[in-house]
Amino acid sequence: MKLKQISQKDQINLKEVYFDSINSINENIYSKEHKFAWASQAWENHGFKQSITKGKGWKLIENNKTIAFATRFPSDKLSLFYVRGCYQRRGYGKTILNMIEKDALNDGLLKLETDASLISYSLLLKENWEIIRKENIYIKNILFERYKMFKNLCPI
Repeated sequence: MKLKQISQKDQINLKEVYFDSINSINENIYSKEHKFAWASQAWENHGFKQSITKGKGWKLIENNKTIAFATRFPSDKLSLFYVRGCYQRRGYGKTILNMIEKDALNDGLLKLETDASLISYSLLLKENWEIIRKENIYIKNILFERYKMFKNLCPI
C-alpha cells in the first residue's frame, strides 16, 4: 500500500472510487434514490470537479489500484473522502484522513472543516473531529442529513 499525491490524470480513477464507495452503501442508510442523486454530483456539481482538478489531495494505492482518496478544496476544507466498498472498515480511511490532516498542517493550516455524510462522520468523530451542527440539504429533491464538522490540527 502506498500514498501518492493526486494529479490531473487521476480524475477517472477517482470517479471510479467515488461511484464504488457510494454504490456499496447499505440501503438501510441511503436508499437507491439517495445513492443515485449523490453519485450524480460527479457530473452536476461544479464543486466536485473543482475539488478534483484544483484541490489538493492524496490517493491510496494497493496492487496498482486506487482504493481510497481524499481532497481539500478550498485548502481548509476536506471536500471529498471516499474508500472503495470492499476496502471499507479496514483502516484505509483513517490512513488517508491522517495524510490529509498532516498535509494541511504542513501547509500552515491550523483547522479543517467538512460536510460529513452519515457514513463518514463516525470515523471523523473517532479521529477527534467535532460536530458544529447537523443540517439537512436537498440533492435532486431528495433530503440528505449531514454534519458540519471541524478539527483543530494543532491542539491548544
